[in-house]
Amino acid sequence: MSGPDDTTREALREERPPPAAAAPVPAPPEGAAQRVEPETLLIVPVRNMVLFPGVVLPVVVGRPRAVETIQEAVRTQKPIGVLLQRDEKVDEPGRADLHEVGTLAEVVRFLTAPDGRHHAICQGQQRFRLLSLSETQKGLVGTIERLVETETKGLDLQARFVAQKAVAKEVLDLSPGAPEDLSNALQGIQSPSLFVDMVATFLDIPVQEKQAILEIVDVGERLAAVGTKLAHLQQVLQLSQKIREETKGTLEKAQKDYFLREQLRQIHKELAGGEEDKSELEDLREALTKAALPPEAQKEVERELRRLERMNESGPEYSMLRTYLDVVAELPWGTVSEDSLDVARAREILDEDHHGLQKVKRHILEYLAVRKLKPDGRRPNLCLVGPPGVGKTSLGQSIARAMGRKFVRVSLGGVHDEGEIRGHRRTYIGALPGIIVNSLRKAGTRNPVFMLDEIDKLGRGIQGDPSSALLEVLDPEQNRAFRDNYLGVPFDLSQVLFIATANVLDQIPTPLRDRFEVVEIPGYTREEKLEIARRYLVPRQLDANGLDAKRCAIDAAVLARVLEGWTREAGVRSLERRIASLVRWAAARIAAGEARRVRIRVGDIEAILGPSRYQDETKARTALPGVATGLAWTPHGGEILFVEATSMPGKGQLVLTGQLGDVMRESALAAQSLVKSRMRALELDPRFFETHDVHVHLPAGAIQKDGPSAGVALYVALVSLLTGRSARPEVAMTGEISLRGLVLPVGGIKEKVLGARAAGIKTVLLPRRNEPDLADVPESVRAEMRFVLLETVDDALAQALVPLAPPRRQRRGAASPVVRRPARARARRPRKGRAPDA
Repeated sequence: MSGPDDTTREALREERPPPAAAAPVPAPPEGAAQRVEPETLLIVPVRNMVLFPGVVLPVVVGRPRAVETIQEAVRTQKPIGVLLQRDEKVDEPGRADLHEVGTLAEVVRFLTAPDGRHHAICQGQQRFRLLSLSETQKGLVGTIERLVETETKGLDLQARFVAQKAVAKEVLDLSPGAPEDLSNALQGIQSPSLFVDMVATFLDIPVQEKQAILEIVDVGERLAAVGTKLAHLQQVLQLSQKIREETKGTLEKAQKDYFLREQLRQIHKELAGGEEDKSELEDLREALTKAALPPEAQKEVERELRRLERMNESGPEYSMLRTYLDVVAELPWGTVSEDSLDVARAREILDEDHHGLQKVKRHILEYLAVRKLKPDGRRPNLCLVGPPGVGKTSLGQSIARAMGRKFVRVSLGGVHDEGEIRGHRRTYIGALPGIIVNSLRKAGTRNPVFMLDEIDKLGRGIQGDPSSALLEVLDPEQNRAFRDNYLGVPFDLSQVLFIATANVLDQIPTPLRDRFEVVEIPGYTREEKLEIARRYLVPRQLDANGLDAKRCAIDAAVLARVLEGWTREAGVRSLERRIASLVRWAAARIAAGEARRVRIRVGDIEAILGPSRYQDETKARTALPGVATGLAWTPHGGEILFVEATSMPGKGQLVLTGQLGDVMRESALAAQSLVKSRMRALELDPRFFETHDVHVHLPAGAIQKDGPSAGVALYVALVSLLTGRSARPEVAMTGEISLRGLVLPVGGIKEKVLGARAAGIKTVLLPRRNEPDLADVPESVRAEMRFVLLETVDDALAQALVPLAPPRRQRRGAASPVVRRPARARARRPRKGRAPDA
């Protein structure tokens, strides 16, 4: 009799609620078969296995259609029908390729192994007969009828049941390697039907014979059929036992290997001058002793180590258990690096590695100061939020260097499996610990600086929610006893300094966000980018391309020109790529022998990088009425946004285009309503919207736009269109509007101001309630630009629109385009000094 594998035993040990999809079937009258009404069911064809009712088995799913069928069953929480194929070589089985009788099963769990294979743990519920089969988009769907077992109770059936229990126990005792819990499980079964199905599952017989047993509905007949197989197996095992006893003196392969290893050990002992080498298990035990395990982990390791000593090295569980103990021995249970709490030295390191970022540096230095005064205090988790390229990841490395700790980084972008965080249970083939424990194992210390990069890009799939698994990792009240599924024992994470990075804070789930102290890193100013390029980027690219400052020089004006015409981002990644292009051009000239030293000037930029990618287009775009310049926040920094409006004869319809989200559409409707309510105050025709349609468009239509901060720009664009007053090209604005004409505060002020400055804007209109946010804007930018604080939309119109030019006085002798002379006056001679009407 063959025993279940690790996955099956794990599934059998789990307590599960009754399947929701399988309704209780009333017992039929004694000795009679009961038929039930046909029903439809998703069908999963299988090869080389038969699932019996009441048994939990893993089903290896390889065909894409079968994977989709099981995923659909898991999603809808409906049972499936498991049917054995007649020919295992058929890849797309039809009705004729499947047996008629199968098992109705519930998918308890659906797993994907690290090697990409899919496993469905199924629990058999009831036999059924296939009536018809059809193929749909969801997979194979069959019409079935459930088969109700017939069981004639009596002394004969009970006697057969008791006798086969005894035979099954003897067979398991004679079977080599049979698990102990299987015998106890069989002896504890009280139902003859469940007993015979369980025995048939683990009988080492061909799959076609198992299918024949499955098709027997009557319990007594099935008990007799399985009893025959069991009796035959009993005879075979008894004979094998007798042969083993007769040939007890013959060396088996395992004994031969043992004696060879002993001889080899004695040879090594002689070669070593009498010192006996320690065996591998002794080395492992010594490593586990030095690991300083906590009591609970020590108890578990001792138990597993005793199991390993009794195992055969060629056994399937030996390598799995040995790998587990190696992982436990390599973990830094008691290894802690000493913190460097010199605040002055930490400030020097942070200033050396990063320019600017004073707010972030102050936060880190405050944390180190508190650690110095209270070493056992709580350690906050930091979340650095900012656009790409501002130095979030490198800042984590600087923090580790300043504290004298190891640095560990894991990227969470695209992680959608909870097992990636918590690890997988050891019962699965190829199981490993999660990225938290595995990273600490590689770091070799229990208190590194642990960076969770791109935490806002965590995924979520059918394997669980990794963001929920991180809650225990990051909670200081829980992570003292973090349990990885692979380890099975608690591990202390309380001394780890976790630092997360993100581009968009709103994409982090709220419970996970509450575990962090959020530190926002805004984009760099123009002066900061120039200083970063001079101090860090240029030397790094020179070294990367085999040059130095003596052989290649870049003028300061070149960097400023590249910033203006080729990069407009919050960070410096694009700037570094442009500098790399300049340095490679110089390296190519030097390598070709064209020059020994190259100096790159402003006139060389377009020949190397091509034409300028960014032009000052605000003056041209706002020259006509109906266009206003707004400000937008993006994950990559602030940008200017043009709002265009035009009108045409119609019935008052408002057309909105440019990939606008729901919130921005509502802002446009609010701006239109506000204009309608102020038509008389603006000296406009109140019936204009009755006879005209208005079209509002935001260019760059391929980019999604949303948010309320474009309300002021939308209102100014509509008023500019209706009054004929053009917007000032040097003015940009942001702010939400209300139906009463108030300008409400918005977010992202610093990023928007920096984006406006990069685009050549001189005046920025902001809500008055955003005045405190101007403190975050660098002083050099505040001194260079003009800021106007708005309370109402009337303030915006006064600052954003050009006044209407007064009507010019008509020159003498010029023709009037509006007032013409009567026809009879044309025959008169003109007065002296007057020209005739044209």
